[in-house]
Amino acid sequence: MSTTWPTVKLGEVLRRSQETISPDADAEYREITVRLWGKGVAERGRVLGAQTSGRRFVARAGQFIASRIDARNGAMGLVPQALDGALVTNDFPLFNLDGARVEPAFLGWLCRTAGFVELCLRASEGTTNRVRLKEDRFLDGAIPLPPLAEQRRLVARIEAVAAQIQEARELRRQAAEEAEAFGRSAAETVFRELQDGSEQRALGDVCTTVTDGDHNTPQFSDEGVRFIFVGNVSSGRLHFDGSKRVSPEYFRSLKAHRLPERGDILYSAVGATLGIPAVVNTDEPFCFQRHIAILKPDRKRVDSRFVWHMLTSQTVFEKAWASTTGSAQPTIPLRAIRGLPIPIPPLPQQRRIVAELDALQAEVDGLKALQAETAADLDALLPALLDRAFKGEL
Repeated sequence: MSTTWPTVKLGEVLRRSQETISPDADAEYREITVRLWGKGVAERGRVLGAQTSGRRFVARAGQFIASRIDARNGAMGLVPQALDGALVTNDFPLFNLDGARVEPAFLGWLCRTAGFVELCLRASEGTTNRVRLKEDRFLDGAIPLPPLAEQRRLVARIEAVAAQIQEARELRRQAAEEAEAFGRSAAETVFRELQDGSEQRALGDVCTTVTDGDHNTPQFSDEGVRFIFVGNVSSGRLHFDGSKRVSPEYFRSLKAHRLPERGDILYSAVGATLGIPAVVNTDEPFCFQRHIAILKPDRKRVDSRFVWHMLTSQTVFEKAWASTTGSAQPTIPLRAIRGLPIPIPPLPQQRRIVAELDALQAEVDGLKALQAETAADLDALLPALLDRAFKGEL
């Protein structure tokens, strides 16, 4: 924080809002959530008044809001115009700003700095899992406050650079989507070229097994065999981030056709990532939830990675989605997975195709890795910008 600007206590520029209502039982109301680490104030959802209890505080656009529980984790910000009139509980205190002394956007950016989060941390106390922001200590905290004209100049400068950062993020996102589409289109081109000159078979005809995970919910433990979820395959690559552990006894109770082996294919069969396959690329034993299907290709007839590439083609992907059941949680039944059609050229030709498509995929993966590095650099830009701005260096 700048040492040249005068400091004021937050209580001098913030006043707790006391506006409340008793929700009408038949009316619908918006509720607010405050995201961690300066990610903003958003709509949590909508409820009927009958689903609430007691009086609720009414949020107004431009007010400062904080989470009593998570202010120490950066959960604070300004109420956007779109959430004017939304309701919050006493766990989310609302404050009106003294517009004659502080520009709302200035405070909106300031509260995203490490220094302001540290102020909230110092103003929080309690035992583990019960730490809360103490309002009097929070309002007693001091912030640097330049004149309004300087605040507005800084806000304009920050927002101009932030807009450029957001534009760069959008370009990176578009590039990532185009890279993903390129990999899918390459597989689609091969799929279409093979359709006329090769035998076409249902997936179930070229796999020894197409089934799902065990339907019994296991007890998780700190040690044991890894247990994975849809998210562990939905990127198209098997990984164990966020996996859990199950006992060796549970693992031994599983039938052999549900035990993955190197070269098998796991298939996301539910949710927004439905239709994404991943090849098992490890010898480590693991098991998986019921919403993942396992495909064990017949290695005498098909190359596993050839099957994987064909499953990533647009034609097969769209056919999978056309076969879904359910709306809130789309699911592709096992019978539909078994019926997905893929062309089956001779094994030597499959392997040549795999070599070509793998080379293209390596280029796509390299581009994604570069984009991930760029994304990390972009994520670091805004905190660095805010640090400079509130040191008076911008």
